[in-house]
Amino acid sequence: MNRSLRLAPAVAVSLLLFPAFAHAGGFRILDQSASGTAQSNAITAQADDPSAVYYNPAGMTQLRGVQFSIGTLLIGGTTAYTSPTGQTGTGTFDGSIAYPPPSNLYITANLKDLGVTALGDLSAGLAVVAPFGTLQRWPNSGVFTGVPALSGQANTDLTFQSLELLNIKPTLAYRLTDQLSFGIGADIYTFASFWGQGQAETQLNSSGLGALAPLGGGTPLEINGKDTAAGFNVSMMYTPLRNAEGKPLANIGLVYRSQATLHLKGQFLAAGALVMDANTTLVLPQIITGGIALWPVRDQDHEWKLELDVDYTDWKSVRNSDVHLSDNSTIPVNRNWRSGFTPMIGTEYKWLRPEKLPHWEIAARAGYWFSQTPIPDATFSPGVPDSDNHAISFGLGLMCKDKGRFLGMFQCGSEGGHWYRPKAVGLDVAFQTLIYETRTVSGSQPALTIPGAVDGKYETTYYVGSINLRVNF
Repeated sequence: MNRSLRLAPAVAVSLLLFPAFAHAGGFRILDQSASGTAQSNAITAQADDPSAVYYNPAGMTQLRGVQFSIGTLLIGGTTAYTSPTGQTGTGTFDGSIAYPPPSNLYITANLKDLGVTALGDLSAGLAVVAPFGTLQRWPNSGVFTGVPALSGQANTDLTFQSLELLNIKPTLAYRLTDQLSFGIGADIYTFASFWGQGQAETQLNSSGLGALAPLGGGTPLEINGKDTAAGFNVSMMYTPLRNAEGKPLANIGLVYRSQATLHLKGQFLAAGALVMDANTTLVLPQIITGGIALWPVRDQDHEWKLELDVDYTDWKSVRNSDVHLSDNSTIPVNRNWRSGFTPMIGTEYKWLRPEKLPHWEIAARAGYWFSQTPIPDATFSPGVPDSDNHAISFGLGLMCKDKGRFLGMFQCGSEGGHWYRPKAVGLDVAFQTLIYETRTVSGSQPALTIPGAVDGKYETTYYVGSINLRVNF
């Protein structure tokens, strides 16, 4: 095969695999429930609803009976780009909101409450979440044309990028003592044909220059790939102080999530026709999250929680995305991302027995985070329009119990009876604004394309709406 045509996949892959719905740095999506989103995800040391399967599996030992939660994120917003020559373009989520929206499903079971006593205080959980992902669309008109000295030259233009990855989490938690619980679980990362593209995918338009000359200018290109990988997580919840009713007044939570490596195998296409097979590696970083939660008020009528979490994401594992071609040649593509921290603070105030709604619990929530970008200018990609960012969140939780009526339509439940009869029904909602600091990229070195091709100013703001329906049995 002509060598310049053989090099063409590297241009695509160099733009391919480290994009983001752009939450807390890189391509992580921290928001995995409405209760978490409302507190800017500072709930590692709280973890007292079914989303504990993600936020801190050891917290599942706090949950009674069987509990279920399902929810989704509605993410919108734009990235405004201005080149050094004054050319502008707008990146979107391929529409006003990301579709399919990152979603979550949780189910937990306290086995002792179900009559399985031989195993002690053991809880089990299962979740399907989307903790990593991307969806980014740029105009077909040719946005990234290079630095002023090279502005007369064409460049390979990114037009679409997606990474709709699912994480399946079977999990166990065990209460060792009244103060200490541990959790352990598997993380199975995979793609699904019914969810989005069903693979990692990038589309771009050929510049018709250099390695891409045989394909012609403006030729639509695509590279895709998929795989399944496994990791694990371990967690701890320590409760040094409780009130007279046995409820925590202070919790310390710690979660470790291991690295996992996807060996993405797929095809390089030009105008819909196969050029050759290609593959690359996507490293999902190891993550350590710790938090401390305090309840200054916790009695029969009110609960007030304050929490501080710190999340460390080991992005330095993203060193390269080397391209391996079907003719056994390899083209190195450097990334050199940096590890970073995300401090998060969150609060929740609950009214347990409001005078006018005695069968309801009402929770008001708020939070803030600051996240560092892991991406240096030299390897910046418009598929990851990332910069240091700030999240401001707030939300509301409603839990209907006993003889209360959910949405005025049906009775929420009653204590006693069989485990499969609902005892409570809840609804959590949240809104979050993500404000990215304006970033001016200088000295970018995209592989096999014009140096400085993606230099310029990037201004990004995203908005997140989150909703979860919960049922306790």
